[in-house]
Amino acid sequence: MHKRTLKWIVLATAIAMPLAAQAHKVWLLPSATNVAGVDPWVTVDAAISNDLFYPDHHAASLDQLVITAPDGQTAKPQNASSGKYRSVFDLELTQQGTYKVAMVSQVLFASYELDGQKKRWRGKTDELATAVPKAAKNVEVTAASNRVETFISNGKPNDVALKPSGKGLELVPVTHVTDLVVGEPATFQLLLDGKPAGDLKISAIAGATRYRNAQDELTAQTGKDGKFRLTWSHAGMYWINASTEDGNSGMKQASKRRLSYTATLEVLPE
Repeated sequence: MHKRTLKWIVLATAIAMPLAAQAHKVWLLPSATNVAGVDPWVTVDAAISNDLFYPDHHAASLDQLVITAPDGQTAKPQNASSGKYRSVFDLELTQQGTYKVAMVSQVLFASYELDGQKKRWRGKTDELATAVPKAAKNVEVTAASNRVETFISNGKPNDVALKPSGKGLELVPVTHVTDLVVGEPATFQLLLDGKPAGDLKISAIAGATRYRNAQDELTAQTGKDGKFRLTWSHAGMYWINASTEDGNSGMKQASKRRLSYTATLEVLPE
C-alpha cells in the first residue's frame, strides 16, 4: 500500500469514530495561545496519539488544514513538515486578534457484500462510484464529518474568525476561547449545521495523560440551546471533544452521518 494512502487512512479512521471512547486522539497543539509584541510567531504540532499532546502513534495529515485570520481571511502556514509521529508548522501572526487553526475533513465509509464476503471501504466522496463494485449487495454508506481546532490570540482577542460555517458540528464561544482561567466557569455552545446541538456529551481531558494513572476528565451536557459550562480544575492544555450521529448526511450516497468536534484549549492560572 502506498505510504501516502496508508497515512490518510490512519487519520480518517482515527477522526471518524467517537473520539472520547477510543485510545487514539487527534489534536493540534500550539506553542502558545496568547502572544503579543513585534512579529510574534507560534509553532503548532498535529498528531494522533495514545497519550494527549505526546506524539507516540502517527503524524496527522496537514492536507485539510485551514487557518482563519482575525479579519476572516485565510492565513498560510510556514515551514510545514510531517515526520513519523507528528506534523508541524509555523504561523506568523501578522494581525491583531484571534486566529482559528482547523483540520476539517469529510470522508465516506462503505460496507457491502461481494461474492458472499463482507467488504469495507473508506475514501473520498468522488471515489465511491468506482470503489464499490456494481455487483455489491447490502451496501451501506456513512459520511464522517470531523473538525479539529485550536485558537491563538495576538494582543486583544476578537471573534471574526470564530464565526461558524453552518456545516457539521461546531463550537461557538460565549466565554472567549483564549481567555480561560482556572476556577472561572467557561460557557460554550455547540451547533449542528448552524442550529443548537442539544443533549450532547462533552468530554474535557487535561493534557499530560502520560504521567497519570487515570484521565483527569471533566464532563458536561449541552442543553436545548446547545450551551454547556466547564469549570477548570487546574491550568494547562485541555482536549475537548463531542460526537454525534444522525441521518442528515446531505448526500445521496450516504444514509447516515457521524460527526465529531475536537479542540485544544489553554487554561491559564488565576
